[in-house]
Amino acid sequence: MGRAIAVAAAVLAVVTGCTVQPQDGEGKRRSPVHIEIPSGTPSPARTPDGGGPATGAPAPPDDDRPRAAPRVLWSRGDTGRDVRELQARLRQVAWLFDGPTGTYDEPTEKAVSGFQGKRGLPRTGKTDTVTWQRLLGMTREPGTWDLYLMGGQPADPPDPRCATGRVLCVDKTSRTLRWMIDGRTLSTMAVRFGSEYTPTREGVFSVYWKSRDHVSTLYDSPMPYAMFFSGGQAVHYSADFAARGYAGASHGCVNVRDEAAIAGLYAQVRNGDKVVVSR
Repeated sequence: MGRAIAVAAAVLAVVTGCTVQPQDGEGKRRSPVHIEIPSGTPSPARTPDGGGPATGAPAPPDDDRPRAAPRVLWSRGDTGRDVRELQARLRQVAWLFDGPTGTYDEPTEKAVSGFQGKRGLPRTGKTDTVTWQRLLGMTREPGTWDLYLMGGQPADPPDPRCATGRVLCVDKTSRTLRWMIDGRTLSTMAVRFGSEYTPTREGVFSVYWKSRDHVSTLYDSPMPYAMFFSGGQAVHYSADFAARGYAGASHGCVNVRDEAAIAGLYAQVRNGDKVVVSR
């Protein structure tokens, strides 16, 4: 009887056991990379068909030929559109929260390593063919603005109306602004626009007022480096765009997320310079 009570108590202790969950620091910035907390007890080994704990040594390979290691596709330091797609897909499965940037940096390497470890793959941090196929099977094809959530997209050819004079040439399709003088592009930057309820007006305008430290009287929001071209609509820096990318929208203004870029642009643009907003 005493032994039965002891066994029951042991079973009850196992069943009602608990683990301490990591707490988020309130008010602290979220890590750009998902962090997986390993459990204290490893899962039992599984048979190849997933039918339960393995009872013997693994089956020998079909032959003695060496197995080729997976080919590495991308690793730390690589750049380009393919890296953007990798980062966009890692965002879909919550292993990466920042970007995509198009650069295989430390956060990307950590995200890939975490993804690999979660699925029993070697934690190399390098994206090989096996890791990539596993990620492809879990995600959808990213769209243009999944790839360029924080800007960096290529600009479309400029509107013909931008060919002469000093022009802020704004393209709503490629979401870019070109600063052009006599048909030559001096700089290009990512921009975003108003929502469907507060759209950015299209057409040919001119800069009629510049205000370095402007604050909106309508929305009580800062509009640094504002260059007004149509009523209350202006080209200006947006901290919200810098933080959220294309997940947000303006109230009709042309937002720029790169503060250094628009500071340089503001210094060059004069009242009377042309503004072309096209689609």
